[in-house]
Amino acid sequence: MADSAGIPMQDGSEWEMQKLLLTIGLATTGFVLVLLFGFVKLVDWYKAEPVISYTIDVPQQPADSKILEKPSIKAEGSSAIQCYAPATGAFLGYVNPSTPEGIDRAIEKAETAQKKWSRTTFSQRRQVLRCILAFILDNQDDICRVACLDSGKTMIDATLGEILVTVEKLQWTITHGEKALKPSRRPTNLLMAYKKNTVIYEPLGVVAALVSWNYPFHNLIGPIISAIFSGNGIVVKVSENTAWSATYFSLIVKGALHICGHDPHLVQVVTCWPQTANHLTSHPSISHITFIGSRPVAHKVVASASKSLTPVVVELGGKDAAIVLDSAVKDLPRISEILLRGTFQAAGQNCIGIERIVACPAVYNEIVAILEPRIRALRVGSSLDSNDSEVDVGAMISDAPFDRLENLIQEAVKDGARLLVGGCRYNHPVHHSGHYFTPTLLVDVTPDMAIAKEECFAPICVVMKAISAEDACGIANAPEFGLGASVFGKEDHALRAVVSNLKTGMVAINDFAAYYAVQLPFGGIGGSGYGRFAGEEGIRGLCNTKAICEDKSIFSSMGIRTAIPAQVRYPIPDTKRGFGFVKGVVETGYGIGFLGKIRGLKGILGNM
Repeated sequence: MADSAGIPMQDGSEWEMQKLLLTIGLATTGFVLVLLFGFVKLVDWYKAEPVISYTIDVPQQPADSKILEKPSIKAEGSSAIQCYAPATGAFLGYVNPSTPEGIDRAIEKAETAQKKWSRTTFSQRRQVLRCILAFILDNQDDICRVACLDSGKTMIDATLGEILVTVEKLQWTITHGEKALKPSRRPTNLLMAYKKNTVIYEPLGVVAALVSWNYPFHNLIGPIISAIFSGNGIVVKVSENTAWSATYFSLIVKGALHICGHDPHLVQVVTCWPQTANHLTSHPSISHITFIGSRPVAHKVVASASKSLTPVVVELGGKDAAIVLDSAVKDLPRISEILLRGTFQAAGQNCIGIERIVACPAVYNEIVAILEPRIRALRVGSSLDSNDSEVDVGAMISDAPFDRLENLIQEAVKDGARLLVGGCRYNHPVHHSGHYFTPTLLVDVTPDMAIAKEECFAPICVVMKAISAEDACGIANAPEFGLGASVFGKEDHALRAVVSNLKTGMVAINDFAAYYAVQLPFGGIGGSGYGRFAGEEGIRGLCNTKAICEDKSIFSSMGIRTAIPAQVRYPIPDTKRGFGFVKGVVETGYGIGFLGKIRGLKGILGNM
């Protein structure tokens, strides 16, 4: 057949045959790609370092554990740290705090072990991490229970905030760590064309991490993963509030080192009172410090570290905003679930938790309407009770901030905010000594209110109204913090403009804290600190970045090397001609365009 222009036309059977052949071709291509992918994964599995199993005794709550009437980490008449369960007030045991001499011994042990460890291969280091990963996956129930007992969080919060992020960091480091630390070739230039440039990453020695209590397992293990994979030893100073679980968690790493034939003293964990911590932070044998905590303590850490000029990465929490743009109006059911998880995860004790919801006019009222009944229905308690399935929000680590939190809420209400749910401490009907705060919803909050500026670090949902996307960005940037943020809406120019103008270290688009789940560099700006951990930037930050410039072998073999021209050798024979010669060299190397370089060559030749 042919059309009116005389062009042959295909009949239906020919077209169907072509579609069939195309389908077969695509299916075959897909099948081959799947086979190739499977083969690559099989090779990776075969080449992977062997995993060796080991066991660690799990700490248990004392059988005759008493309930402390006024639980505190300070015990009357004792210098020991009194450990107790924040959810119940149950006594867990005593931990003797480290002394300056004890810290010296810990650093010395890590130093001795690190000298040998620094010579290990990436394969040997990966094996240790693989063993740790396997142990965590096999024992996550025990790890979660210990973390819950020591911090008061729920088992779900522990699985998400302790296990998931730790195994992600392990897997990322196993898969990508060696690539991040491989020598990196760098470009040269015209004048130095006979040189080759390389940057290598060498272990610093013994590093330190001072970590917070809100994630007792992850905050302890995370810095250890990066430190040992980059060839360092490490001393971790854990919080007094979670000292009870620290020994068990550290033994997970030490056990992997030991079973793989390495010195477990490479990793040291210390617990001490604040007045002793500066002995660690100012110690001349510590090459780097990672600090996770509050601003007042950060000032002391940085001042102490300055005595030995020790570099510090500082992560100080934030006042993270979740901006919901008008364009997100059709996605509010999904977004609301994320807002609830981001606000109440770990009872709000999350440095990248959602501290403020900033909603534009088209979505504000609906968000409030969705959140109010959900927050009112949240159940508070201990996840380790027999009815743990009925607990949504766990305990806070201490009741110390309760007065401040209640005052912040009351002052906001006095200034025009509406308190729809909660707003005060919660006296649990069973666990009277537990540290609980009622899940709270406070709306119509304005930027001038203190609760919009100060980090709550509590189960408090603060909702603020913005008149536009630009206004929402301004509200988000108002506090002096600058850690993370979330932006929800259609991925259009308005959303991109908000993302570009947010003064934060991290942004999740249409999600919450996703950057931490993929090992992007973690850290903030302004009042949230400086420096980064996690990702390539984090692991390289624990290394001496050494730049090496050397002759290319091909030029070296021809005798082409750096030589000082006669015109500028000391003593300089003719300074005027010497200046003209050097000027010509500069113009030859950096003159603009062909004519600029020719002018430079003339300057060189004219002053020979």
